[in-house]
Amino acid sequence: MHTVPLGHSDLQVTPICLGTMTFGEQVDEPTADAILDRAVERGVNFIDTAEMYAVPAREATCGATETILGRWYAARPGRRARTILATKVAGPSRGMPWIREGLGMSAADIAASCEGSLRRLQTDVIDLYQIHWPERHVPAFGQLYYDPAKEKSQTPIREQLEALARLVREGKVRYVGLSNETPWGVHEFVRLAEEHGLPRVVSVQNPYCLVNRSWDNAMDESCHRLGVSLLAYSPLGFGLLTGKYDQHGPHDPGAPQDGRLARFDSMRRQRWARPESVAAARRYNQLAREHGLTPVQLALAFCYRSWRVASTIIGVTSLAQLDENLDAWSVQLSPELLAAVDQLRWETGDPAR
Repeated sequence: MHTVPLGHSDLQVTPICLGTMTFGEQVDEPTADAILDRAVERGVNFIDTAEMYAVPAREATCGATETILGRWYAARPGRRARTILATKVAGPSRGMPWIREGLGMSAADIAASCEGSLRRLQTDVIDLYQIHWPERHVPAFGQLYYDPAKEKSQTPIREQLEALARLVREGKVRYVGLSNETPWGVHEFVRLAEEHGLPRVVSVQNPYCLVNRSWDNAMDESCHRLGVSLLAYSPLGFGLLTGKYDQHGPHDPGAPQDGRLARFDSMRRQRWARPESVAAARRYNQLAREHGLTPVQLALAFCYRSWRVASTIIGVTSLAQLDENLDAWSVQLSPELLAAVDQLRWETGDPAR
């Protein structure tokens, strides 16, 4: 598999990235090891995690995913040098006091989180260190509207960048990125970095899939012009775009219990489980079948072939899912099919935004 540059950096990453947020919850350690081994054997060099993982977030499994990755690296000398490792510092608590208390994300918080991740990952340096969600109030994770009355920011963006700059100077972090960001946020991080000689963000990790193409309205232009790469997460819409919920939705008694949306009550309250999201996904899945593709092939090829996406983050719970996702790399979408996809978006909008 070829590699692509990540933003204005010398990181060369594969256009498929292995996401690991299920490791330590849905995926036990031996299975995680097998998935990691297979992904690397098949050419993937990019691995993404976060301090708050596994998901769904709970105190008992916070940091479990990084710990599993750290043991995997320790058991395979030389593997760390051949992979690009990304992790994330959690933003303000969002109901997770076991990560940190209070509403802010101070410079001390960033430093402490980085040290914790380095320890769990058993590495000296993180290749890409990302802010998992903004410290300020933004409409993210299914919220639709910005409300200035909810603003409770305590740590200015410049202070966050200065904290990240210290980690870069100390050799603990190579490059920095963002996640779940807005156009204003990306512009402000880049502006302040350039104005004050601080690390320039190289990537933004945001949702991007057939039922959530909100990136295509302003973020695509902003990041293209600024030279900031998109790392697309949830390309299969939390399972909606696999077809597994076409017969029984996440809230139905007959829903497949191996899926996160059906298995975890907290997940069923998210944007992905909205009736509108399920209905739209079923239409995309049927469109795939009409064109001789599986729903997974259409959903992943849409991300894999988009000029907007530098690397697509795939999350799997088995070797079979991993192989299916990697095999979809060879799928090409015709102009007619892409036009039909755009027409469906016109009709259904972005229900999982």
